[in-house]
Amino acid sequence: MIEQAKGIAKDLESTFIVRNKTSISELQSRINDDVLVVGKSRLELYVLNGKEPLFFHPNSAMFRLKRIIRGEDDPFLEATKLQKGMTFLDCTIGLGSDCIVASFITGQTGSVIGIEGNRYLSYLVATGLKTWDTGIPEINAAMQTIEVIYSEHLDYLRSSASNSIDVVYFDPMFEENIAESKGIEALKKVAIYRDLSFEIIEEARRVAKNRIVLKDHWKSERFIKFGFKVNKRKTSKFHFGVLNLL
Repeated sequence: MIEQAKGIAKDLESTFIVRNKTSISELQSRINDDVLVVGKSRLELYVLNGKEPLFFHPNSAMFRLKRIIRGEDDPFLEATKLQKGMTFLDCTIGLGSDCIVASFITGQTGSVIGIEGNRYLSYLVATGLKTWDTGIPEINAAMQTIEVIYSEHLDYLRSSASNSIDVVYFDPMFEENIAESKGIEALKKVAIYRDLSFEIIEEARRVAKNRIVLKDHWKSERFIKFGFKVNKRKTSKFHFGVLNLL
């Protein structure tokens, strides 16, 4: 574990510190920075002034995939229209739940890329996707083929070839809070809060072959602002908007 921690510190160009049972709060006050703890089973990111650690977990993707395997509908798949062999770019990967579902559907002949602008979250998710054992080989395989890239999504889109991705996806932080979403509180502390812009959407239009999909709060003005056709769901507090490019 010590060698692993040293390797991670080197990868992230960060400082390796021997904890010696020191509390996280004391470490944070000493260095005035976030702390990434290497544990026996997972990495935990303790954000300065945050309450709960952030760590990778397949989370809702597991429940969704089990429903999908049973033949039930999934609103994300209804919006993206993903199929085996397709390419998918998630410009706001977060903890990777949608990417896991996308990778499971597109399969070994497809390609899923997730972009994350926070280097620590990017590293944590990339590591988790490669090492987490769900107990289901097919889901493990789907997770392990996801490519996580540390970058601002506008920079990545600018560097991408035209018509190179079937579906480009955005799931930005909601402008409205959803009280029930307690699991996202730790993520909010490290999330990149750059809003969508016309330049980002235009770059996405250039890169995407089939469609651009936006997941957002049902009250969001982004749908109208950027011309998305909204798939409204009466019982949900978030909707999916689609720009069909075909």
